[in-house]
Amino acid sequence: MRALLTLIVIATLGWSGYWFVGQRGLEQAFGQWFDTRRAEGWVAETSDLSVLGFPNRFDTSFDDLALADPDTGLAWEAPFFQILTLSYRPNHVIAVWPDDQMIATPQDKFRVQSTDMRASLVIAPNTALAPERATLTAEFLRVAPLARPDDTTALTALTLAAERNDGASYRFGLSAEGLSPSTPWRARLDPKNTLPAQLAGLRADMTVSFDKPWDRTAIEDARPQPTHIKLDLADAAWGQLQLQAAGEVSVDAAGQPTGEITIKARNWRDILDLAVASGAVPESLAKTLESGLSMMAQMAGNQQTLDIPLGFRNGRVMLGPIPLGPAPVLHLR
Repeated sequence: MRALLTLIVIATLGWSGYWFVGQRGLEQAFGQWFDTRRAEGWVAETSDLSVLGFPNRFDTSFDDLALADPDTGLAWEAPFFQILTLSYRPNHVIAVWPDDQMIATPQDKFRVQSTDMRASLVIAPNTALAPERATLTAEFLRVAPLARPDDTTALTALTLAAERNDGASYRFGLSAEGLSPSTPWRARLDPKNTLPAQLAGLRADMTVSFDKPWDRTAIEDARPQPTHIKLDLADAAWGQLQLQAAGEVSVDAAGQPTGEITIKARNWRDILDLAVASGAVPESLAKTLESGLSMMAQMAGNQQTLDIPLGFRNGRVMLGPIPLGPAPVLHLR
């Protein structure tokens, strides 16, 4: 009995020592990270950094957090932020965001409000801290420019999942429920107010390859840039309008995509009417475009559903030989 008691005391002291050493190490590592960012010209401030959770957790909390990268013009402010881990499984991390935070870009500043926004990350057990898989969820999300608080985009539920395949290739899944477009965006897209206030749902499944893996250098140095995107399926429903997309594009160093994405549009005439009403399609071209698209639908055997192959090449979006406009630049700041 005495030997067992001695063993328990030694194990308790050993575990306690491990926890306090880990606590001190985390505080020093985060403190050094903030010092390094400030030396590089960042704004990197927190009013309090604490590590609690003895004996089985390392719960790191930051109060009054402010980060700003002068090279990209991106900034983030939050009244608190938490990184939670089990002391016996330190590479599985839970990140917890506040219900109210601010994100700034070179174009605008945005207020982000949410309910129970958190992420679960499994990180490679090395100093690069590369996520192997991650899931971010929020029960509610609202984003609005600080200068225009009524221009609100909102979701009733959000799930974003990512899993590293190999190297710098990742599979992403997105599910967004109850998407309410902002008033200006809705006015441009649906000026006659014929659609419901919310999209029924938005889902996407894709695999994206980058020029380097996502790890701590994505914050400290530069974001990985996409080199190849395989869209297995994107699906959106808004009232009677239904859109699906699938395809594949490669992306060059300038962010220009090359490849083809096929859009499947149900009730495509209603979509065309919206495009004309919003000014996206000139009214003078509406009849000609409707005749051509109607012929394509008849050839496919369903007059209500239209498959539209969109080509991306030379910085343009093409419908067959017809240029529709400039291609989006796929570059992460």
